Amino acid sequence: MTDQDATERARTWASTMDGHATPGAVDVRTAHHDSHASIGTVDELARPGRDAGHELPLTDGATRADGGGDRSVEEAPDDFRTCFERDRDRILHATAFRRLAGKTQVFVFPEDHQRSRLTHALEVAQVARAIATRLGLNVALAEAIALGHDCGHGPGGHASEDALSPYVDGGYDHAQWGADVTLAPLNLCAQTLDGIRNHSWSRPAPGTPEGEVVSWADRIAYVCHDFEDAVHTGLVSATDLPDDIVERCGTSRRDQLATFIGGVVTASATSGRIGMDPDTADALAAFRSFDYERIYLRPASVEQAGRVIDLLRALVDHLVDHPGALPADALEGGADDAGSPAVIHAAVRYVGGMTDRFACRSGVRLLGWSEDRLPVGLGLD
Repeated sequence: MTDQDATERARTWASTMDGHATPGAVDVRTAHHDSHASIGTVDELARPGRDAGHELPLTDGATRADGGGDRSVEEAPDDFRTCFERDRDRILHATAFRRLAGKTQVFVFPEDHQRSRLTHALEVAQVARAIATRLGLNVALAEAIALGHDCGHGPGGHASEDALSPYVDGGYDHAQWGADVTLAPLNLCAQTLDGIRNHSWSRPAPGTPEGEVVSWADRIAYVCHDFEDAVHTGLVSATDLPDDIVERCGTSRRDQLATFIGGVVTASATSGRIGMDPDTADALAAFRSFDYERIYLRPASVEQAGRVIDLLRALVDHLVDHPGALPADALEGGADDAGSPAVIHAAVRYVGGMTDRFACRSGVRLLGWSEDRLPVGLGLD
């Protein structure tokens, strides 16, 4: 990874650090510059009411399920599940979702107590469910988007996007790739795919409030749990957090999640927009900036990213030149001309779907690489 690569990624990430101010009677920050979802008036239902069997009714702006759902290929409705519940279930059973267990969140080939992309997705779904429930939104849709939001990630974390971008028109964006390529065979509802495609803050706003909830849930979850993983690994200490962040959200993941989830719920219920109050949003931005400087862009992370990029590009180049090394079902329509657009697409789809461990093994098996060329932690044992 070159300094220029790191700089470009830093600029992209930094451009979404603070969120966006929204004009109106209530000052609220939104995740996307063009956020537009409106949820109307929300009356929160406290836990005692739910214990008594009462549920919060859907707000006026919540997304309603409709029969079999708005899908590319029309399907008959299920007798019991809504269309978004079916989407959630399909994602949970998908191979791409299972493979997230072997993909980097922050640490390449994570240890037992570090997050993987799979555990990250589960935590995002929990945060999204907490917010959506309290705002009277469609919980099943929020969960489906959250569970599927990272299925387009390649091995080795965000470095895989830098690695695979040269082979994809417009670059490799895990959100778009996940919705349009990885999860396309599942025939998901348009609203689910829209939320997955646009969950990143640098993307256009999702078309549903549930999609915007996931945009916030993703950031809240990774800011808190990436810091916790770094503390457990010894990269940072809980006492390293600046005082202004600690005063606003505490030092434990429990307190931090409560602060940021509460910030979204209160601001959204008050304003009718999916967002966060400015003070809490500033604390989240400062927290993310700390993670960015002390964890994501530490020298060892940049070196690891460079190794990931070298490995994945070498694998794609090899497969493009040797299509016969691709699995038989990887080439759509049977096209197998070396260097053809179909082969390039198939190679990117195959490499992007690899787990960390499988990418490493493929580097040894297909390229003849020695282990010392591989990203540290991507061991064969």
